[in-house]
Amino acid sequence: MGGPGEVSREAVGLTGRAAIEAVVGHFALSGELLAVEPCEGGHINESHLLTCRRSGGTVRLLLQRINDAVFSSPSLVMENIERVTAHLAQRLHAQGAADVDRRVLTLVPTDEGRPFHCDDAGSCWRIYRFIEGTHARQIVETPGQAEAAARAFGAFQRLLADFPGPRLHETIPGFHDTPKRFAALERAVETDRLNRAAEASAEIEFAFSRRSMASALLDLQGSGEIPERVVHNDAKVSNVLLDDSSGEALCVTDLDTVMPGTVLYDFGDMVRSMTSGAAEDEPNPSGVALRMPLFEALVRGYLDAAGPFLTAAERRHLVPAGKLITLEQGVRFLTDFLDGDTYYKTNRPGHNLDRCRTQLKLVESIVRREARMREFIERY
Repeated sequence: MGGPGEVSREAVGLTGRAAIEAVVGHFALSGELLAVEPCEGGHINESHLLTCRRSGGTVRLLLQRINDAVFSSPSLVMENIERVTAHLAQRLHAQGAADVDRRVLTLVPTDEGRPFHCDDAGSCWRIYRFIEGTHARQIVETPGQAEAAARAFGAFQRLLADFPGPRLHETIPGFHDTPKRFAALERAVETDRLNRAAEASAEIEFAFSRRSMASALLDLQGSGEIPERVVHNDAKVSNVLLDDSSGEALCVTDLDTVMPGTVLYDFGDMVRSMTSGAAEDEPNPSGVALRMPLFEALVRGYLDAAGPFLTAAERRHLVPAGKLITLEQGVRFLTDFLDGDTYYKTNRPGHNLDRCRTQLKLVESIVRREARMREFIERY
């Protein structure tokens, strides 16, 4: 979603080769660094693809500098990731899974055995093993893709269902606090510092007319009706690596936002990002609609993997979660448009307003299809 995997603050400036070599020198790598290539597509963390010579050939690795403008405590992010990836690998090995090193991200430790290195400027760096023979998609186009991605997130949640304490750190506190998002929108409308509110009057009215549903998921958690679990918090198709040959979803990536939450956040975001078949920034939202074949495939994949551990209350609120998380993201895009596009990177005038409109259009479509969506989940 438009969270840290999608949030598009200006990427930090690329680091020079000499500085990268100095950073890499602190990691436990056996072999000579042959090449460094900047990775395109990421807008949060600075990323470089490394090629190293080893006996018998070469190996590729992913070097990343954690953006501390988004993650104010990178060490806590890395503590979460180290614990989560270790647990996932342990559970996969215990199940006898094949190719475990392709099914979970693997951190390369520093010479001191730490999961990250901080340079003299205070920047934190990490290295993952690069998972060869895989690719990620930016948009779901077929039911098969939706089912594969949803199964991956369901399996991810299932493997972490028995995650031991202590509780993970909240790397972005209040990330899915929808009332907080509405409060930010209210401030943006009142300030209207760029005189954009008139242009977005219909969207503002639409959002506030549905403000009463904002606290629904938080209320469920606060009452204890649904349990707190370890969840991804940015569950979209671009954060799943698919096998180049089989199309199987192998590995869930972008773990910076893995933290305590509810499975409803992840399912809601899957509905938001995988069921319309349209780009998030589609400039003409008239054709944006929830496609039932994509939704049904998403449900099949997710419940096949996660169904055995879900509570009745969690299953009952899957559809409302899709509606709420989609609305929440629309509110976030709308707020940034009114604030002057300070959080999400834009490539054209009104880009964030276009993004907002696709989300709100999808909310409308979910409302129209809500009964059919519930019926399908109840039957499955």
